[in-house]
Amino acid sequence: MPIVRNVSRAVSQLLQSSDCGCGISIVPVRCVGISPRQVPSDASFHSVSFSESDHPRVLITGGLGQLGVGLAKLLRKRFGKNNVILSDIRKPADNVFHSGPFIYSDILDYKNLREIVVNNRITWLFHYSALLSAVGEANVPLARAVNITGLHNVLDIAAEHNLRLFVPSTIGAFGPTSPRDPTPDLCIQRPRTIYGVSKVHAELMGEYYHYRYGLDFRCLRYPGVISADSQPGGGTTDYAVQIFHDAIKTGKFECNLKPDTRMPMMYIDDCLKATLEVMEAPAEALSMRTYNISAMSFTPEELVKEVQKHIPELQVTYSVDAVRQAIADSWPMNFDDSNARRDWGWKHDYDLPELVSTMFSFLGSDSRIAQAN
Repeated sequence: MPIVRNVSRAVSQLLQSSDCGCGISIVPVRCVGISPRQVPSDASFHSVSFSESDHPRVLITGGLGQLGVGLAKLLRKRFGKNNVILSDIRKPADNVFHSGPFIYSDILDYKNLREIVVNNRITWLFHYSALLSAVGEANVPLARAVNITGLHNVLDIAAEHNLRLFVPSTIGAFGPTSPRDPTPDLCIQRPRTIYGVSKVHAELMGEYYHYRYGLDFRCLRYPGVISADSQPGGGTTDYAVQIFHDAIKTGKFECNLKPDTRMPMMYIDDCLKATLEVMEAPAEALSMRTYNISAMSFTPEELVKEVQKHIPELQVTYSVDAVRQAIADSWPMNFDDSNARRDWGWKHDYDLPELVSTMFSFLGSDSRIAQAN
């Protein structure tokens, strides 16, 4: 018990920001005393259907990460401010706190999470709490507790209370033996990070709960997600966010991946749109529980060239991080998301030129860019 608390305290101090570069929140280890829960073998669960006048009641876990705040804003516009509850273990910024309901929620505290679902009549749950690739490799026990034990709590509660459950997956769910160009929805998955292993586990457990208990589980494999609203945290794709901040602030950027490292990427607005669309899709339209989604695929070198169209003076160097490079080399180069486009009409809005222009429009005007250089 003291060891677990000490690890939790040390990691929490080390990782003050829960934004790990892909919208995921870091949760400290507090799993002592959690006992297994049994779902009745004859149970048959189905998600609630909603009319236009009867909106879902939404809970977002790990909500202070890169995606949670943006998702809450999108869902509140659609379902009403008070129907969407953002939760995390950290204190929110003032603007987030005043933008709509916020509640403390620790996914490793089963009783607390269950009380939140019951007391707030939750019907949809978006589970964003997890540790990402590079951060997870730095502390495997913590990643295992958060990404796997936390998931089990969420699955049991979702099944017990007939929730529609969304759990994001990732390009990190694939490994070096997976086909990389393109990577289909169904293929060999042998990831070599605890993050990837935990996400494959989430995909399979969600599918099992769907077929075994009727849980309405839905999952998207996100590519690298790029946003102007958050600082890069611990993700392997974070270079694609860092370059914009460095270009504006210093006019110099040091990339920790090789210039020809190709990975699928997506602007955050497309990511949030896809998440809402798959949750609203009729159950009968879904041929699978987990889908790839993608928008574009580029290398650091290609991104640099596009950024230099806006800031020609940008100086770029490469100092390869061996851990991140090994992770990137085991991930897909391109996603095949044809099933998502066929089944529920997925279509992205942002390609690379639009992505870069949008990032600069949010981070600073042309005059600011010129002044920074």
